[in-house]
Amino acid sequence: MTRTRTPGQRPADSSLSFGKVFTDHMFVMNYTEGKGWHDPRVVPYGPLTLDPATSVLHYGQAVFDGLKAFRGADGQIRLFRAQRHAERLNKSCRALCIPEMDVDLVRRSFEAIVAADHEWVPSTQGTSLYIRPTVIATDVMLGVHPAHSYTYFVICSPVGAYYKEGVKPVRILATDTHVRAVQGGLGEAKTAANYAASLSAQQEAEQAGYTQVLWLDGVERKYIDEVGTMNIMMQIGDEVITPPLAGTILDGVTRNSILQLLRDWGHKVSERKVSIDEVMEAGRNGTLREMWGTGTAAVVSPVGELGYKGEKISIGNGQTGMLTQKLYDAIVGIQYGQQPDKHGWTSVVKVPATA
Repeated sequence: MTRTRTPGQRPADSSLSFGKVFTDHMFVMNYTEGKGWHDPRVVPYGPLTLDPATSVLHYGQAVFDGLKAFRGADGQIRLFRAQRHAERLNKSCRALCIPEMDVDLVRRSFEAIVAADHEWVPSTQGTSLYIRPTVIATDVMLGVHPAHSYTYFVICSPVGAYYKEGVKPVRILATDTHVRAVQGGLGEAKTAANYAASLSAQQEAEQAGYTQVLWLDGVERKYIDEVGTMNIMMQIGDEVITPPLAGTILDGVTRNSILQLLRDWGHKVSERKVSIDEVMEAGRNGTLREMWGTGTAAVVSPVGELGYKGEKISIGNGQTGMLTQKLYDAIVGIQYGQQPDKHGWTSVVKVPATA
């Protein structure tokens, strides 16, 4: 560990937004063919020096993930499902021919950077320290093939509550003109390419007055995949439905957590194909009770209105549903150590005794 000599000014909790301020240190590790992953270290936060011919800049061989650290009322700092995030990062690596890392080492890299910058973890309810692990290809040459060298780094950013005034329903627009992913592609990987592919449709949705895009499958353009950068769930009658993990959507950690809670509570849960026509018809006949997105940033994002081909349907009178709110409260309660962690999802970060 190399400590910074110029620590930054930590912002007040009340001023935090998302991803604009970064902590004093970063975790870095390198991969060289024949040597493997080596030299894990914590160093002062700073720019990466890349040759203009670095392969990631030309061919997009890059993956990342995102998780959070929370400071509870008891003062302890907890990571939420760090092991699963480490496993998912490796899954993304496999999809882009990036050498896998030792999962335990990845998990410990999360702990190391949070321990180094523990004073940056905000303490106000709703705030957290966002952790962004990333892997990029670093070969210096032009040529379309998997690289022979890589850099893994982890940076952190103190972030505010996703919803400043509480959980608020959003308006989403289903698109059958843009495609996010198809089976056999990169849809299930958390890679830069997927996010670049979403920008055009997202911009069109915003221009039409919507917050997010509801993506349909890339073949028939009929079945629901994801919403924006989140997994999607809906309650039709007494059934909670979410699209299956079939190669086109991300295996969301929050998605997995919510499905577990729903089953714990005795709800009927189905991971199955659901068409946009089925959802629109449920909205018309009143059986579409609630709809929400799930993800690390917002935890749960309720949907109050769905648009498709010029038609708009209101969901739950545009209000946050009871089940949606219950799920949000349950996950947040576990993250901050306020609710029992029956499934062992959180892990406490050991802060250096000399701090």
